[in-house]
Amino acid sequence: MDAYGHVNNTVYFRYFESARIQYFGRCGLLDSYHKSSVGAILHSTSCRFRLALRYPDTALIGTRVSDVQDDRFTMLYRVVSKTHNTVAAEGQGIIVAFDYATRTKSRIPAEVREAIGRLEAT
Repeated sequence: MDAYGHVNNTVYFRYFESARIQYFGRCGLLDSYHKSSVGAILHSTSCRFRLALRYPDTALIGTRVSDVQDDRFTMLYRVVSKTHNTVAAEGQGIIVAFDYATRTKSRIPAEVREAIGRLEAT
């Protein structure tokens, strides 16, 4: 909560980060980093605020992937107010595959790309 009695705008980006890291775990991107040094780096992120969340509301966070390219993909985020049953915020992030050993952009590993396809098909 901030001085205005609602969830501060910076907190939404933490929500996005938590959802992003959980998704990375589900699609194998975290494992890929430990096996081959190819992981992910956040290129850009944005948020459109639609409804102020206030205590004691519960925020439900969802994410999905769209626009998968050779070296990047877009993550779409949605924050829903459980109290109001409506969208509180929507955001997106551009995620780039990155080789942390060579410090260069990389291709998305095939197994990660396949796992994203499976996750998005459900």
